[in-house]
Amino acid sequence: MSDIMPLLNVRLREWREDDAPVVLRAFQAPDMRTQAPWPVVTLKDAGGWIASWEGVGHAFAITEEGDDGERVVGNVAVTRIDDHRNGWVSYWVVPEARGRGIAVAGTRLLAKWAFEERGLFRLELGHRTNNPASCRVAVKAGFLAEGIERGRLCYEGVRYDVERHARLATDDYP
Repeated sequence: MSDIMPLLNVRLREWREDDAPVVLRAFQAPDMRTQAPWPVVTLKDAGGWIASWEGVGHAFAITEEGDDGERVVGNVAVTRIDDHRNGWVSYWVVPEARGRGIAVAGTRLLAKWAFEERGLFRLELGHRTNNPASCRVAVKAGFLAEGIERGRLCYEGVRYDVERHARLATDDYP
């Protein structure tokens, strides 16, 4: 897939095998350790994470152009695409690049691609209610809150409520 239209200095592109060091570094952050389907603790694990996207959805590296060239700063993906043209969105940003709107820009670009190129109608996402930063990303990317799913997730024996958000292709948002 060719690069998706830039928004500010952020672009989306396919993940590459040589991006494994970024993936490894990202999953070493304490808040990211439980976000992969298996522990990502070696470069081989990170390469496996990149390869695991084949055939299960569309994951894109979020890149930022800087003085030193392009660098990968995050991930945005759409999975669980169904016959009703719905998809599930997820995103993350490496710790050193957080707080600058990168996740918002990447999620907006993903939504544009999913609606215009992939033909989806509804995109959904969820975040733990104790993660206000993720909620801000969802809202700024045009995803409206739809409700709380009580006790939806369980990490290390602790249950977490999840707030669900959605964005429709017909919503008037960038």
